[in-house]
Amino acid sequence: MDVKTFIEDKVREIKDTVGSAGAISALSGGVDSSACTVLAHRALGSQLKVIFIDDGLMRESEPQEVAAVFAGLGITVEILDAQQEFFGALKGKLDPEDKRKAFRQVFYEVFGKAVKKGKCRFLIQGTIAADIIETKGGVKTQHNILEQIGINPEKGFGFKVVEPIKELFKPDVRRVAKELGLPESVYRRMPFPGPGLMARVVGDVTPDRVALVRRATRIVEDEIRRHKPFQAFAVLLSDKGTGVEAGKRKFGEIIIIRSVESKDAMTARASRVRWGRLQKMAARITAEIPSVTRVCYELTGKPPATIEYI
Repeated sequence: MDVKTFIEDKVREIKDTVGSAGAISALSGGVDSSACTVLAHRALGSQLKVIFIDDGLMRESEPQEVAAVFAGLGITVEILDAQQEFFGALKGKLDPEDKRKAFRQVFYEVFGKAVKKGKCRFLIQGTIAADIIETKGGVKTQHNILEQIGINPEKGFGFKVVEPIKELFKPDVRRVAKELGLPESVYRRMPFPGPGLMARVVGDVTPDRVALVRRATRIVEDEIRRHKPFQAFAVLLSDKGTGVEAGKRKFGEIIIIRSVESKDAMTARASRVRWGRLQKMAARITAEIPSVTRVCYELTGKPPATIEYI
């Protein structure tokens, strides 16, 4: 793929599709949505409104950090607080597909309201090839897939969807993002699931349980960043494990550390993390999150496992 030609073609395509209408870019801070946002900004300028939905499922301070990065690129990001809506929709849901579909519904309802309020007609989003393949193949419902599975976004939510990079896999998206001038912290960023930390909470998704896995994920990312895996994070299980504290029994949470190597997220293998590094992560997690009594390292590749847990 000639990256410069691809960018020129997509900028022209977005201009032709949107015309004189307004559009909203759905930004999450990941490389996919970031690349689409910059493409759309080049094509539309002031016609484009960039929105980051704060669903309460992101990393610590992520909405503000993403907005700051794009401010440095001359792009204003509006942060919409929709935490109440998302946690309300997820309450009591335990089945992974039920969770993903509930998230998708709220995600597009929130953007539907924003599109209507802004008198726009188009939503621009960072769907990539892997999202489509996994959803259509029945592996898992990706939150950003609609038309490919027969859902009409205009009829259901009031907007048309534009997906400039839907034919690309992650390595080519990174090349595009780099060429667009995005900082290395963005174009080399580890993948983060569209439904956020929901995908790393097995069982009930509550603010407290999300806060716990958020803290554990920060520790894992801090400790493993220098090794530059494709993806690394923490998972909170629904089961609990017996521990001991001050000579007494303690029944606490179980955290799984997951780190994988991959090129395009379609297949993956567990990272060969040094034993000392794993021990340090486990020690930090149990010390900094006292409710955790056990920490395990995940060795399963993809297939048979998926990278994320939900």
